[in-house]
Amino acid sequence: MSDTPAGHGPTEEIPFEEIPPLLLRMIPESAGPIAEMFHRPAEAAVLTEDAAVMLYELLAGCFTTPVLMPQLRSESPDTELLTRCWDFVERIVDHSTEHVGGAVYFEVLDQLLLDSGLVEAAWPYMKERTRARTLLMLDEADVRLPGINRR
Repeated sequence: MSDTPAGHGPTEEIPFEEIPPLLLRMIPESAGPIAEMFHRPAEAAVLTEDAAVMLYELLAGCFTTPVLMPQLRSESPDTELLTRCWDFVERIVDHSTEHVGGAVYFEVLDQLLLDSGLVEAAWPYMKERTRARTLLMLDEADVRLPGINRR
């Protein structure tokens, strides 16, 4: 089963309303938080207009906080899950709409600056575009990390 929606190549931008269903397909671990946030089964919730409009809340409350961060902070993370998480982020990190780009920046990447070691834990799983965006974020925040952006 492919995580690339029919008709969308890996480099083609996904329409923003398809991001919530993509999240659920690629990260089924987000189903519980999605159902709780929208008070309906996750499979139905991700198809609603609210899920796309509330993308900041969706990423923060159903992806970053309950799924991604615990893995990045874990002594023994689920590497397969982290790979899927960063594959998902890679699909949407350079989205042309400010709504999606802002949501990824503030609710995923910026959260890596909350605790020391999070960027370093995430770095091996990040793909090319996500790494480039993370480097920009680190430069903007004037953060230097050995092995990542310290020269």
